[in-house]
Amino acid sequence: MENDKPMIEQFINEHKLSSGFITTAKRYYTPLADRIALHQKEARKTYYVGINGCQGSGKSTLGDFLGTYLKQRYQLNVVILSLDDFYLNQSQRLTLAASVHPLFKTRGVPGTHNTALMHSVLTALSCTEGSLAVPKFNKANDNPFPEDQWSRVTGPVDIVILEGWCWGVTAQSPQELKAPVNELEANEDPQATWRTYVNQQLASCYEPLYQQMHYWVMLKAPDFSNVFNWRLEQEQKLAASLASTSNTQIMNAQQIERFIQFYQRLTEHGLSTLPSHCNEVFELNSQRKIMKHITQSEQGVQRVK
Repeated sequence: MENDKPMIEQFINEHKLSSGFITTAKRYYTPLADRIALHQKEARKTYYVGINGCQGSGKSTLGDFLGTYLKQRYQLNVVILSLDDFYLNQSQRLTLAASVHPLFKTRGVPGTHNTALMHSVLTALSCTEGSLAVPKFNKANDNPFPEDQWSRVTGPVDIVILEGWCWGVTAQSPQELKAPVNELEANEDPQATWRTYVNQQLASCYEPLYQQMHYWVMLKAPDFSNVFNWRLEQEQKLAASLASTSNTQIMNAQQIERFIQFYQRLTEHGLSTLPSHCNEVFELNSQRKIMKHITQSEQGVQRVK
């Protein structure tokens, strides 16, 4: 709608997006938000939306836009969560690295999130009438913010949006775990100890949480090869936003190249298996432009250009 244009333009300015986002928002994202609002109205309860997308795909931007639009157009109380905000702290990951496998020192994969906290927050959001604190992670120093700096949410909550790089991805079979997918796995996890534990955590701790989602959306990258450039862009933006901050843990290109190998297995697994389980899939090209929109309906798959 034309009267949405000022809101979209303000969103573009605040998030430092290109002017091309206005076309994406009008054609794809505002209709998606309208559908979510309708589903919530019909459900008459807190409605949970899961967003999957690999690193740098734009899932955080999509989540923020949906929240902004739903609040302004429908006056809904929307809470936006990121899987990243539930990472364990460095001390907890060091303990995991010592007891299970050294690779768990690095945040990212299933097993490095506080899933018990995630469960309690997701559950509380559907019933709270008062104020609730939700966690916030500081990627610059690789630790959660102190609890007194967490965001506070006041209920009742109409819509919860949770986005994450592996959110919605299911466990692999034992056979799929055998062969390494990159040098990191081949050289540092030759016995498949790390990836097996990741897989076990995915099945036992993450998949049960997926059941709380009512609606699934995926931003689908062409393939994993795009992740490096997209992740590098993310890190450069983070560095720019923290230009006056010292002692941060911003990664350079070489560090990013190693870092994304932690994500490769489940990113590729998700690209091949998750689309058929999502209500809506936006297929992206290497510039993150939406090339195809696929929706799941009771009658089957409907493709919309």
